[in-house]
Amino acid sequence: MQEKIVIAGGGLVGAMAACFLARRGHRVEVYERRRDLRVHDISAGRSINLALANRGIHALGKLGLMERVSQLRIPMRGRMVHEIDGGCHFQPYGQSPGEVIYSVSRGALNGLLLDAAEASGNVEIFFERELLDIDFAEKRARFLDCAGNHPNSPFQPLPRKRGRGEYREESISFDRFIGADGAGSPTRELLLKEVRRSGPDTDCRERIEPLDHQYKELEIPAGASGSFQLEREALHIWPRGGFMLIALPNLDGSFTVTLFLPEKSSGDKPGFDALKNAEQVDNFFQHYFPDAAALMPSLLEDFFNNPCGHLGTVRCAPWHLDGTAALIGDAAHAIVPFHGQGMNCGFEDCVELDRCIGQYPGDWREIFSHYGAARIPNADAIADMALENYIEMRDSVRDPQFLLKKAIGFELERRFPGRFIPRYSMVMFHHLPYAEAQRRGEINRGILAGLAEGIDSVDQVDWNRARQLVEALLPRR
Repeated sequence: MQEKIVIAGGGLVGAMAACFLARRGHRVEVYERRRDLRVHDISAGRSINLALANRGIHALGKLGLMERVSQLRIPMRGRMVHEIDGGCHFQPYGQSPGEVIYSVSRGALNGLLLDAAEASGNVEIFFERELLDIDFAEKRARFLDCAGNHPNSPFQPLPRKRGRGEYREESISFDRFIGADGAGSPTRELLLKEVRRSGPDTDCRERIEPLDHQYKELEIPAGASGSFQLEREALHIWPRGGFMLIALPNLDGSFTVTLFLPEKSSGDKPGFDALKNAEQVDNFFQHYFPDAAALMPSLLEDFFNNPCGHLGTVRCAPWHLDGTAALIGDAAHAIVPFHGQGMNCGFEDCVELDRCIGQYPGDWREIFSHYGAARIPNADAIADMALENYIEMRDSVRDPQFLLKKAIGFELERRFPGRFIPRYSMVMFHHLPYAEAQRRGEINRGILAGLAEGIDSVDQVDWNRARQLVEALLPRR
């Protein structure tokens, strides 16, 4: 039986979910709060490019889209770490040629997924629609049509004034409702409220953990004839202890630069609150990032024109209401961006939901229940690891002990393939569940700490002891 599935949110994950559902033969309607990014530029203040890794590639491959996506991506084979004195050194992400991540344009990838959804013939997408309420019992949702430019809309409009303009409310029926409406998800708020209403003993939780750091997008433009002014196939990072600057390459030769900095200054540690005028911003960049500043002619203009973005983690449970509604992507598990897994994790949600649909055809209570049970522990795990990776990126990458342990880890991987896998590799280049990668990562941490104690070179490692530890603690995969 063909279901009518309404998705709130037409971002990366909402558009991908629509593709998977349409492929199953369902009729899908997507309602997106923003304007159509294929027509309008709406990127200001959001990450312009993202890191695409194996989990996301796997999901795109299942939809047959990787040939098209390949034209949008640039490989990043490791981190190029920039020191204050202008020196830099390269740290590869992995050891094999395939162990790379990719810089991809958020807008281009989102547009590709929207096109693919519409091309399925089973998906309609409506933009500038704001979710107001959901009646889960009656299976109807109310949206505000903020565009007013859809004369052929099949819905019965209700007159409504909002601000200065004339708007319409639309009451939309659905069989199933999926919230893919981001970290500030109205669907999540309404769904959890309905779950709590079902009884005081219901296991229901929501925790929003804001990070006291913010981010601002800047740019290093392309050089002469579209050349790259930095190494093309690297994620560039300027670690400065409590904060950092990063840069990801774009196809046009430019780099999207992101400053991650505490919201408030503390002692001698700077924050965004200390960067209020051109002189303060210029002095800050000349002191901490002089080589990057030299490549950013529009630094001051970009700094004051682009808003500060907020960072945080969202954890909640359950992700579903019986067989009626479910959450997916950031609406269920927003995470900080420091492991490059937000999009990849959301795409993996889509794959798992599709798997459950195939395993429990037509039984949406079972579909949503098993989907949530499979994904919640993994979402919590990658949320933790993303927070830990911020410390690694802004500080540890310059620490000799960190670099020694990384080198030992690579050698363990070479000597004991299938047993020792660095945690970063498990997350980025494998399909091991995040929770399992986190668990094995803790074992790795103990092994590396023991082997690195009292030495300062890989040549000094006791490899007999290493074999005993690895064989005793890490089963072969």
